[in-house]
Amino acid sequence: MNIFVMMKQTFDTEERIVIQNGDVSDDSVKYVMNPYDEYAVEEAIRQKDQHGGTITVLSVGPVRTGEALRTALAMGADEAVLIQDELIPSDEFSVSKVLAAYLSKQSYDLIIGGNFSVDSGGGQVAIRVSQLLSIPHTSSITKLNISGTQATVQRDSEGDTETVEISLPALFTAQQGLNDPRYPSLPGIMKAKKKPFQTLTLADIGLSTSDIAAKTQRQSLTLPPARKAGQLLKGDAQQQAVELVHLLRTEAKLI
Repeated sequence: MNIFVMMKQTFDTEERIVIQNGDVSDDSVKYVMNPYDEYAVEEAIRQKDQHGGTITVLSVGPVRTGEALRTALAMGADEAVLIQDELIPSDEFSVSKVLAAYLSKQSYDLIIGGNFSVDSGGGQVAIRVSQLLSIPHTSSITKLNISGTQATVQRDSEGDTETVEISLPALFTAQQGLNDPRYPSLPGIMKAKKKPFQTLTLADIGLSTSDIAAKTQRQSLTLPPARKAGQLLKGDAQQQAVELVHLLRTEAKLI
């Protein structure tokens, strides 16, 4: 079974977000593998243990993204591919075009990624890739069983669980609860240094800048307003109700 895992490197979720000149500052910031992608890597390893095959981890991003890919190699993936080119916009349409262009030239049975990335939260890349490759897609899976060319998955659906049967090749995105991702072991870290790691550019996958022109543009970026101290309403219940309505109308602008 040929398994590909789509990954992204993101801010550590414990990092404090700082906005400078209308953009997120990355000074001294710690980057990690996108947490939802950890579930995807772990599931790929589990499926390989059951069915055999190879796992290739794939990402689009700057040179530092290699750190996240090497973490996946240390967890148990076999190969890594980084598509690194300053000409590639961060727009999810553009990224999905790049990923699909690479994957269209590969032989794959299973493609898996995280449900969404914790930095942008868009969750569009996997859906777009599946459409570009003309393969079925199921999101937010919490269980995956494969038998031959058929997969049965359970997916989180607004607090409920759906069971879906789908033919391979297919693309899935991992939700929390799918598994418990392993930590890279010391032997795994040492082995990762010797595993194949390929770096490609836009030209290597046969795309031009016009092919991946961004479909969206960010106009501004600001932090939410600072949280104000709470207010204690005084008086009896009727007086408190009157004061509450007044505050909701004049300060909170909710009514």
